[in-house]
Amino acid sequence: MASRKELANAIRALSMDAVQKAKSGHPGAPMGMADIAEVLWNDFMKHNPANPEWPNRDRFVLSNGHGSMLVYSLLHLTGYDLPMEELKNFRQLHSKTPGHPEYGYTAGVETTTGPLGQGITNAVGMAIGEKMLGGQFNRPGHEIVDHYTYCFLGDGCMMEGISHEACSLAGTLGLGKLVAFWDDNGISIDGHVEGWFTDDTPKRFEAYGWHVVRDVDGHDADAVAAAIREARSVNDKPTLICTRTTIGFGAPNLCGSHDCHGAPLGEDEIKATRENLGWEHGPFEIPEDIYAGWDAKDAGAKAEAEWNETFAAYKKEFPELAEEFERRVIKGDLPADFTEKADALIQKINEAGETTATRKASQKVIGGLAEFLPEMVGGSADLAPSNLTTWEGHRALTNTESDANYIHYGVREFGMAAIMNGLSLHGGFRPFGGTFLIFSDYARNGLRMSALMKQPNIFVLTHDSIGLGEDGPTHQPVEQVESLRLIPNMTVWRPCDAVETAVAWKESIAKQDGPSSLVFTRQGVPHQERDAEQLANIARGGYVLKDCDGEPELILLASGSEVALAMGAFEELSGRGKKVRVVSMPAEDVFDAQDAAYKESVLPAACTRRVAVEAGVTKGWYKYVGTTGAVVGMDRFGESAPGGALFDYFGFTVDNVVKAAESLD
Repeated sequence: MASRKELANAIRALSMDAVQKAKSGHPGAPMGMADIAEVLWNDFMKHNPANPEWPNRDRFVLSNGHGSMLVYSLLHLTGYDLPMEELKNFRQLHSKTPGHPEYGYTAGVETTTGPLGQGITNAVGMAIGEKMLGGQFNRPGHEIVDHYTYCFLGDGCMMEGISHEACSLAGTLGLGKLVAFWDDNGISIDGHVEGWFTDDTPKRFEAYGWHVVRDVDGHDADAVAAAIREARSVNDKPTLICTRTTIGFGAPNLCGSHDCHGAPLGEDEIKATRENLGWEHGPFEIPEDIYAGWDAKDAGAKAEAEWNETFAAYKKEFPELAEEFERRVIKGDLPADFTEKADALIQKINEAGETTATRKASQKVIGGLAEFLPEMVGGSADLAPSNLTTWEGHRALTNTESDANYIHYGVREFGMAAIMNGLSLHGGFRPFGGTFLIFSDYARNGLRMSALMKQPNIFVLTHDSIGLGEDGPTHQPVEQVESLRLIPNMTVWRPCDAVETAVAWKESIAKQDGPSSLVFTRQGVPHQERDAEQLANIARGGYVLKDCDGEPELILLASGSEVALAMGAFEELSGRGKKVRVVSMPAEDVFDAQDAAYKESVLPAACTRRVAVEAGVTKGWYKYVGTTGAVVGMDRFGESAPGGALFDYFGFTVDNVVKAAESLD
């Protein structure tokens, strides 16, 4: 039977061999954390390699994702669908072993990590998911949701500001099923961290409300096991286990140095490491007794079978709850009547014909959706009264209340976005979170990671232009809408009224393969009249809202509050005998994905006289108006004044749109 040290050395050997073969990578962290990983995965982790999606599995997050060969080694050794050939193909095109762990590439990888600090934040989201799902579904004697989230993180994650945001909230919420391991090796890319990182990290986490296990020898299996047992005995607080490790453990000349952080060890050092560790096997060679010591397939099958029995008893006792759990968590389906009920909500809002701010319309839609979409979980980064993300009957998550559907994130925009990613990845929820559009910049990389991982999160971004008024240019978004449109797989909706707002919500909920940003006004906007065809075409991202008889000689395009200006210009120009069409463009990427015939029907190529209107930067609109068209926008920052005065000052008036159109004559 292989010893613990031999099992851990298998990780070290695979990691240094794969990095060497790829001629790039990070061997230091996997070699340093191998002993901790061996104890966690062999003695505590509840998982089934044959079914990586088993809902009651423990989650493992490698926040310091540059050490990706650690998780690839673990997945390969324990029996996941990750053959040795994939390890040999580390960091190569289309391999299942990319340079950083990527969700969707590799069975068993729970989230994409590498941007430091986001992994631990995703883990917080997963732990929130476990707590809320348990609160919604568990019943006395029937604990169908009962699993841990384990996270490895390094000094770099600790230094990133997002870790402060997330870990502070985790302590406040009392996430007792979250266990984090700090790889305290004192090394980052630049060298020894005492020159730039001298925080008393254990005190910091104690101040957050975490349970802290200090000074654990990360190379002592018994000490690591004792620390994990202590962590699991604390149910009302997350735990930080502070493990002292040596980066590149086993490499006689490079261990303890930043030289092994992000570069291959080299053939000579690898040979010396093999001798130093007593590892007598060749590159990518794992003896059968080592495989046998790691194999988790039988234990995983047994654990899942036991849970299946638990769930069967639950289903017998609570058949309706079990059916809902299967829909939300196991299948990930929307309610069967979602489309019917969402369409009824849209029709109701259309019939009301209300002039209102789209943020206010959004709140009404949220309240309507919440009546038949129990997986919807809202939140705001301390702006709920402004974002209008709460609704009658919402239930806030606290350290004692887990049957919840709303999260007060506090002033933590980036943390909110990355926590939403973890919550979505956990399964069973459709998260949305709100902030001002301008502060999407704070959350930017979390939004990008949501798009990269194809997570269907919804970002509610209000106060969408200079129309917010007196708070001035620090709070007035100019380039943010266009910058969000640049993110691949991110759908951006900027609706012009309550009806488009409702459609945007419906389409964003229905989208299962990526996030949506919903961009809403502070100021009121008028209701636009539509026939049934126009109402249906909103979902196509762009459509003809107002038209002339025959073919148009001028097309006015707009989004959001500026659609009203285009409609005003239509009336003015039509009165002068011009043949004008107004196109509302609430979601450019959705429109761009339509078939050529539909796009031609909306924007006929023969009509080259086009004016676009949007209270933001102009560059993106030229793809529609061409070099001969005009854009009424603003390529500068705003000013502090009432919103109406700012629209006049910066030329967002009917008269100015008319002048822009006349300039094309």
